This record gives sequence, C-alpha cells and structure tokens, in this order.
Amino acid sequence: MSLAFNEARKAWAKDEVPVGAVVVIEGQVVARAHNQVEGLGDPTAHAEMLAITQASAAIGDWRLNAASLYVTKEPCPMCAGASIMSRLGEVIFAAADPKMGCLGGALAVQDLPGLNHRVVVRGGVLAEPCSQLLQAYFRGKRSAG
Repeated sequence: MSLAFNEARKAWAKDEVPVGAVVVIEGQVVARAHNQVEGLGDPTAHAEMLAITQASAAIGDWRLNAASLYVTKEPCPMCAGASIMSRLGEVIFAAADPKMGCLGGALAVQDLPGLNHRVVVRGGVLAEPCSQLLQAYFRGKRSAG
C-alpha cells in the first residue's frame, strides 16, 4: 500500500485527486498508476482503471485472477465494476468511501447475486495516512476556491 500511497502523492503534485493504485502478481509489481482525469481529460482515467489496463498489458491477458490491486481509496462504481470484470483476485483498499465506494461503502457490488466472479475485498490497510492525504487535498481545494 505504501507504493500506492506514493502514487497518490504524484497525483496531488499534478493537481489530481490523490488516489494511487498498484497491481501485484506473485509478489511482483506489474502496474502502478495514479489519477490522471484532469491531465488526460478522461473521466475514466482513475488510478485503478489505469493500473488494471497496465497489468493486463504486462501479462498479456485481461484476466487478472492471480492479481491483487492495492488502492488508496475504496473504488467508485466504475472501478469496482472493472475489478470484477477483469477478474482480479483481490482488492485491498485504504480509505473507505461511504458516499461513492462500491466495495462495501455505499454499495457492495462484489456481493451482487449472479456475478460469475467473486473478488476478495479487504479495506482499512494504511487507512489513516491515505484518508489524511485526501482530506488535506480537498481542504486545500475548498480554501482556494
């Protein structure tokens, strides 16, 4: 998670929402990314989406069954869906998101009946520093504008 946290700090340096993600397979980092929505002008350029795409390219397969995604904030609906559709083995997130998080916060999309893949979800890993980073970023945005 510390590598994902470092990615989140890179996002902040680019005036992006500070979320970072890392994909690990068999102990090896195969992808790392941070939010690039503003820089790319792409609403799908969330850290998780970019990392999943990189990981699939790295292994040459869209099925990431053996992969673990570490992300500094609970995934949104889009990213939670991509986690399931890419067949990630597990998602480990830091800061919970009770408003938009979809792996247990606002919704637990991984528990929908009828899914053909079940991703293992763990939350709260390094939650405090990741939460503080997000809070500080948005506090700065509110005071600036």
